[in-house]
Amino acid sequence: MSIDNQIQVVLIDDDPHLRQALCQTLDLAGLNVLPLGEANGLTARLSRDWPGVVVSDIRMPGMDGLELLAELHGQDPDLPVLLITGHGDVPLAVQAMRAGAYDFLEKPFASDALLDSVRRALALRRLVLDNRSLRLALSDRQQLSTRLVGHSPQMLRLREQIGALAATRADVLILGETGAGKEVVARALHDLSSRRSGPFVAINAGALAESVVESELFGHEPGAFTGAQKRRIGKFEFANGGTLFLDEIESMSLDVQVKLLRLLQERVVERLGGNQLIPLDIRIIAATKEDLRQAADQGRFRADLYYRLNVAPLRIPPLRERGEDALMLFQHFADEASSRHGLPLHELQPGQRALLLRHSWPGNVRELQNAAERFALGLELALDSAPDNPGASVLTSTPGGLSEQVEQFEKSLIAAELTRPHSSLRSLAEALGVPRKTLHDKLRKHGLTFADSASHGTDDE
Repeated sequence: MSIDNQIQVVLIDDDPHLRQALCQTLDLAGLNVLPLGEANGLTARLSRDWPGVVVSDIRMPGMDGLELLAELHGQDPDLPVLLITGHGDVPLAVQAMRAGAYDFLEKPFASDALLDSVRRALALRRLVLDNRSLRLALSDRQQLSTRLVGHSPQMLRLREQIGALAATRADVLILGETGAGKEVVARALHDLSSRRSGPFVAINAGALAESVVESELFGHEPGAFTGAQKRRIGKFEFANGGTLFLDEIESMSLDVQVKLLRLLQERVVERLGGNQLIPLDIRIIAATKEDLRQAADQGRFRADLYYRLNVAPLRIPPLRERGEDALMLFQHFADEASSRHGLPLHELQPGQRALLLRHSWPGNVRELQNAAERFALGLELALDSAPDNPGASVLTSTPGGLSEQVEQFEKSLIAAELTRPHSSLRSLAEALGVPRKTLHDKLRKHGLTFADSASHGTDDE
């Protein structure tokens, strides 16, 4: 059994009288203590991020203090270990300090000496764990930017939302069109959460036959229905301790929706044909490409389930709403494909860049990824049009009148040029054929940024 994170001190000494006295000292100081008579098996019970310290005698039967120190530091070199020594063990204690022990106390020692050393060790432990969390958070943010590529305001906002929600226990509803990357977002929420070491189970409700969906999700006992010869663990139970991603939730029948609502509210699952309620520690991430509120109004989706799921919604913007990300994404996927196939990188020509920016991407990121794969393979860069809008482009897919469409096209052209290397705002302006002052104003109007623009004047020359 693992040691609870509320335990601040693990105290190990084979002398029951001394162990009791030291435990009482620490208890009276308000510290949560776990007293043990031996060191064997302790390392396996401590997680790498356990927030406490270990106080151990050196000379003990079985595993002694030095062996324990080596084993604990093999798992976590930053874990503070305080050693208790007899008078004749001082040279041994000095050896232990060189091996990484935090401190040693020579018997007999005053209670205040023990408390002072333990408190300093706990303060150091908190600092170490805080620094680890900060490094992990930084790594997570960097990792997120490589998974969800793009510098558009919509993508920056989405990454911020994912970072904020990942650290919570809240269930999440992901809204997005087909091919927008709903499973990528769900996986990011899992990997950035405290559940990252648990299972991530993805299931597409729309791909399950109605006859097996309940068994797949909730499991069944032998004899629950014809052909059920042995027990089956359902997806919810299999995901215990982790995250279950349920895509196309709108395709679930109303009967299954009732069971899902109960599971979300009570955090228990009951296998088909069974009577036992199995408690779950699970996060549910649901996803849909439909407007569930509208489906609820039409009686196709339970309203109570919709409101239960809609606590923490995440909307993935379709690619047509963030056209300036298209080139960056395309190059990212093309580079990946070229590396995977061992092929040289191809550079997009101006006409191809314009084609990518004009396209409406009805299949979203999935369509773009396929196009980038074809491009990396040296095939023709042919793009599909939306079924209801042949020849779709950024212009024709932008809502609003002519002026709005022209502004969107202008923004797309500037964004495309921003992806090319420019040493200064002047060179960018020359490439676009506009004065620097005009370009500066247009960058501000469209919410675009140029890294070196702050260091260059904006007056026309």
